[in-house]
Amino acid sequence: MTFIRESIFLSAVRCLCNTFGIVFGLFLAVFAVMFGMSFFSSTVTLPEKSEISIAPDAEGQRQLLPDHAPAILRINLHGIVGEGDLTAENIQNLLLDSRQDFLSHDRVKAIYLDVNTPGGTASDSASIHQALLDYKKKYHTPIYAFIDGICASGGMYICSAADKMFATSSSVIGSVGVILGPTFNFTGTMEKLGIQALTISQGKDKDMLNPFRPWKEGEDASLVQITANLYEQFVDAVVQGRPRLDKEKLISEYGAQIYIASEAEKLGYIDVSGADYATALKELSTAASIPETEPYQVVELHTRSSILDQLAHAKSSLLTGKIHHVFQIGPNMSSDLSGKFLYLYLPSEAH
Repeated sequence: MTFIRESIFLSAVRCLCNTFGIVFGLFLAVFAVMFGMSFFSSTVTLPEKSEISIAPDAEGQRQLLPDHAPAILRINLHGIVGEGDLTAENIQNLLLDSRQDFLSHDRVKAIYLDVNTPGGTASDSASIHQALLDYKKKYHTPIYAFIDGICASGGMYICSAADKMFATSSSVIGSVGVILGPTFNFTGTMEKLGIQALTISQGKDKDMLNPFRPWKEGEDASLVQITANLYEQFVDAVVQGRPRLDKEKLISEYGAQIYIASEAEKLGYIDVSGADYATALKELSTAASIPETEPYQVVELHTRSSILDQLAHAKSSLLTGKIHHVFQIGPNMSSDLSGKFLYLYLPSEAH
């Protein structure tokens, strides 16, 4: 009988290879299971329940209270409306979840909007605004908004659902307007380079604003009409929610300008400037008829989004084989927003 002696180095390498093989095999197995789930599962999926986190109250306390304590739902309007978690679908799901499980039995007595957004898509802004109005009407919950940074365009549209608006002294507010574009035309450059383009279409103005041919007068008429209608809806929503704001002056004088908080207060965009988190939250708890001596819970709801969820729903680039590229066009503008009707403050467009 012979024994083969193996050096410590070779033994370590062999163990490492074995371990790698096991891990790689497990990864392939998980990948296969997730792929099978995405392939064979129904195309109809239910949204994931939100995760709950505790936010500080007006006194800076955030300990977990008994499930019978009144609650204030804090919704963060941070970033571009229509991107990330700040979509109409996500906010609507959060509002639905605010009446279930840990927050069931009418625990939510008020909604606190924490705002720092330049706006975003017209459709998401209008839908979130309507969802908040419907919630307030159905459950009789006051809604207050606190601005710490910027509340412009679509943000102003959403916050018009609030009963009262507060802002820090350095915040800026306004930009009531709608925009589509910019749209470019490359025909001059193409002629210089000897490049031609052919687009085959049926239907009058089907290729409206085609950037590779000279534009025809009036071909953008339908788009102009849509922006006019969206602007009218925007103005009506704002003046209805902000009764101190003069409609005629908003259209003819203020336009899509933005204002520092103190000036915004004078014009009627907001109710209180120079405010802070605690002030707004204390006033909201009073408006919600929560006694000063009774503790309340400030809660935030967050959409669950794990790698396994993405794999199961075939959202991951590992399954689709596609990588989604987003290009930043301006301070508040990305390629994802190109071609959409926007309630969005664009600093480069300000006069």
